Amino acid sequence: MRGIAFTGTVVLVLLGFGNHIWWLAACALLYLYAAHGRGSPAGPPPPSQPGPGPVPDSYRAYRERRDRQARWERRYRRERPHEARRRQREQSK
Repeated sequence: MRGIAFTGTVVLVLLGFGNHIWWLAACALLYLYAAHGRGSPAGPPPPSQPGPGPVPDSYRAYRERRDRQARWERRYRRERPHEARRRQREQSK
């Protein structure tokens, strides 16, 4: 990554002798490399726990999520009865 960024910067600076916009592009490339390149401390933190999502804090949080999902499923079945029946037939096969 470092070689590509610096090679691109050199090329943009050389093109900048004819058009100064290329120098601005070179500065932008260097800034992006410094801000988001390899070894920057501002990167996203690694996941702390493997798995699909966070662990529920309590049984109450689990129940709230379960009830919310059930309400969405009931609403879906009520608003789209034909699709709900088709899905139910596919699942029973």
